[in-house]
Amino acid sequence: MPVTLQQLRYFVAVAEHGSFTATAHDLYTTQSNLSASVSDLERELGIEAFNRSSRGVTLTSAGVELLSYARQVLEQVGMLEDRYAQGAATRSRLAISTQHYAFAVQAFLDIVDECAGKDFELTLRETTTRQVIDDVASFRSDVGILYLSDYNERIISKALADANLTFTQLFSASVHAFMSKRHPLATRERVTLDELEPYPCYSFDQGTSNSFYYSEEPLSHLPHRQRVAISDRATLTTLLVSTLGYTLSSGMLVPEMQPGVASIPVETSESMRVGVVTHNGRVLDGLPEAYLERLHAIVGA
Repeated sequence: MPVTLQQLRYFVAVAEHGSFTATAHDLYTTQSNLSASVSDLERELGIEAFNRSSRGVTLTSAGVELLSYARQVLEQVGMLEDRYAQGAATRSRLAISTQHYAFAVQAFLDIVDECAGKDFELTLRETTTRQVIDDVASFRSDVGILYLSDYNERIISKALADANLTFTQLFSASVHAFMSKRHPLATRERVTLDELEPYPCYSFDQGTSNSFYYSEEPLSHLPHRQRVAISDRATLTTLLVSTLGYTLSSGMLVPEMQPGVASIPVETSESMRVGVVTHNGRVLDGLPEAYLERLHAIVGA
């Protein structure tokens, strides 16, 4: 017999009261019904949740853990009921998961402006490549943004296909090196990888999926004598304007970088195909559709 919400509600109530008798009285049910429901729950989960005595009940270690999960489940159910209660106001929703791209943030800010005065729930996650895929696959996010290259396309495309996702290209860009305008190479029209090699290379940390194929930076599989991994664009900007390191990207400068950062083309045949990831099991409308329109307008696609 599967676990029911009623069983969880009874269990939490008994845990909070510390007594079956007091709980039964408070919930206007019989003690035998309450005890049977909690016992069924324990049997279904294969645990003993309470130490029972003539003075009442106390939680076991397993019971303490179950209480945490039960409260989370009941809280989520409560939110679900509130969200779809009869007559509840409909809120516009949008959730984006993206690699660290300024244009993705700008499109999101445009949507925030457009929603002024309305009820809405907007979420932007700048995160790892693997998390972008997982978020869209689980419907946690409406849209994902990442890039493909000749090097990573086979691996990333398989991960997308396995998750029933589709990649739609926004634009293609040659590889550029971002560096401080004080950098010795900053005045060059083009730079080679050999010329970049003596300097620290900055990249975004990919967490547990720290594979070259999941890197946000092109040519990540090439060896670097000095490598620094960070997790947010603000830190990257500080490093770029304050040191002689560099990072590889599409050449579309983050607005706050422009006063102090140069973007120099790199001599390589590699290119970046940046695009959006969507789930094949849904049709985008409302704010997600508006967000895609803003993206196309910003990148000129």
